[in-house]
Amino acid sequence: MASARVRRDRSLNVWPGYVDALATLLLAVVFLLTIFVVGQFFLSQEISGRDSVLTRLNRQIADLTDLLALERSTRKTQEEQASSLRNTLLGAQADRDRLRAQAEAAQGSAGRQGEVDKQLAAERANTARAASQIDLLNEQIAAMRRQLAALEDALAASENRDRESQARIADLGSRLNVALAQKVQELARYRSDFFGRLRQILGNRPDIRIVGDRFVLQSEVLFPGGSASLKPEAGPELDRIAGAILDLAKQIPADIPWVLRIDGHTDARPIASAQFPSNWALSAARAIAVVQAMVAKGIPPQHLLAAAFGEFQPIEAGTTEEAYARNRRIEMKLTER
Repeated sequence: MASARVRRDRSLNVWPGYVDALATLLLAVVFLLTIFVVGQFFLSQEISGRDSVLTRLNRQIADLTDLLALERSTRKTQEEQASSLRNTLLGAQADRDRLRAQAEAAQGSAGRQGEVDKQLAAERANTARAASQIDLLNEQIAAMRRQLAALEDALAASENRDRESQARIADLGSRLNVALAQKVQELARYRSDFFGRLRQILGNRPDIRIVGDRFVLQSEVLFPGGSASLKPEAGPELDRIAGAILDLAKQIPADIPWVLRIDGHTDARPIASAQFPSNWALSAARAIAVVQAMVAKGIPPQHLLAAAFGEFQPIEAGTTEEAYARNRRIEMKLTER
């Protein structure tokens, strides 16, 4: 009886150990969840800061472009004014030279005909008027030269401002390219996550594979031969793909203009049926059918794009049945709009 009581006491003492282990495991899970939430918060703050910088750079580039256009218009007007003043200056100089020649001719004529007093007085009066006109023209020429110098200074200043503006635009363009490259890198990371998720969901299948940055399904997985109507058994495959896309859409920031492009491809054998007059029409109808199925499963239409390539983008050359089968396919690519 005593040994039975001892064994019962030992079995009852095991439970505190289990409780401690479960409490330790619960604390570890809470700690990991806290680290994940904090990481997500800092990542959101970083992306938001980059978006504001990108918006500010775009606004500065627009302002500088408007300023550069205004400077160029002002410089063109000043160049036209300078050209007009140069032409006027040349005309005034020609008039001055003509009047000087007349004055010299009048003086010579007065010396040769000194006996005619009346003509001499008239010539002297003409000479005085010519001298007065020459003085006036000299003053006008000097004023025009001053205006021309001022315009040339203004043109030089405008060209300097133009060069500075172009340098600033080039710098802002470089910074904008860096920001856009960062956006592209972010989308590439989400694309990698998307493909990794699909690999886990679909497993290793010969008729569904990932080639580069595209997810490839053989047409026989989704459609009967020569048809654009989805098979009933294609529903589960599309459900899994749509689920992965919806999970990814919750993680991609709203300012990244992503789309899932659905590409339809056929083999090189012509179809020419009443419903599909060409392989173009068949590949387009199949791509649209997949897009409509994705919309029905809850994916926003603005993030979907249907494209048709017919038989003109094969992934395997040759005329064997295996090559034809590989070229009949639907491709999905996560890209920018």
